[in-house]
Amino acid sequence: MPATIPEPWLSFLFDVGQALTQSVEVHCLGGFVLTVLWELPRPTGDVDFIEIEPSEAGDELLRIAGGASAIAKRHRLQFHRVTIAERPEGYAARLVDITPKGLVRLRLRALEVHDLVLAKLARHSPRDRADVEFLARRGALDRQCLQERFDNELRPYLLNENRETATLKLWIEEYFAE
Repeated sequence: MPATIPEPWLSFLFDVGQALTQSVEVHCLGGFVLTVLWELPRPTGDVDFIEIEPSEAGDELLRIAGGASAIAKRHRLQFHRVTIAERPEGYAARLVDITPKGLVRLRLRALEVHDLVLAKLARHSPRDRADVEFLARRGALDRQCLQERFDNELRPYLLNENRETATLKLWIEEYFAE
């Protein structure tokens, strides 16, 4: 896995970090994380996040680096708050720090790969399915870990348990050969 964040992301993140007035920790997922940690070849223009600490810093981050901001327009990249993403109960303990060296106020933490896949269940878009297939083919996923984490940390909290259970079953059948 690459240890560095490539351009143009690196310059974008440093500009965002310099513009922040407080220290912020962002819990990231999506194509940006897949690109940084797993070398996903699909381009993406945003850093998707599900959580930010402190929570009140979310407005500042989006004002500085959301789609309408000057920094986003200059770099053609943006931060984006994801609203449709379930996450396993214990995901925070497994976050992976991907903060580039020298970044002071902005800390980036990525969902661990199994948690990232489980966060894609609810949306189940063609892009999500392609990402899961990519990770399975790369050997990044353990079928048993995925199933156990779903059963123990996600299923009890789902609003539409039947749909997400069926989606996970489909993904396991499609992307994990016996």
